[in-house]
Amino acid sequence: MHITLEADYAVRIVHALAQSGKRLDAKTISEMTGVTLRFSLKILRKLVAAGIVKSFKGTQGGYEIGKPAEEISLGEVIETIEGRYTLNRCVTGEYACTRHKNKCCEFQKIFREISEDVRKRLYSYHFSDFMEK
Repeated sequence: MHITLEADYAVRIVHALAQSGKRLDAKTISEMTGVTLRFSLKILRKLVAAGIVKSFKGTQGGYEIGKPAEEISLGEVIETIEGRYTLNRCVTGEYACTRHKNKCCEFQKIFREISEDVRKRLYSYHFSDFMEK
């Protein structure tokens, strides 16, 4: 189990913006993070829509962190890109278990607990925790 490459890149992008403390253009963000410019722009659109990053147009345009680093968690960034974290699809309401009629198997409760534990851990880390002092 692992997060997608897009979520990994989103974490890198948010970290770069938080670390810089200033407005950066997409090309600079791409170079700092090792993410292609095209993919950076796609990720930045999602981060802007979520309010994690702010965008500015014009000659002085670019991107900057949308709120203080201590208010942005790893969980928020990852779930902005991937949706709510779950260990198994049976934990979501969108999936109907095919193992038993009208009830779920004995593993669903365990998968739900593990999913919530992971989510709590991801939300317990904030980008301020990773700032160079």
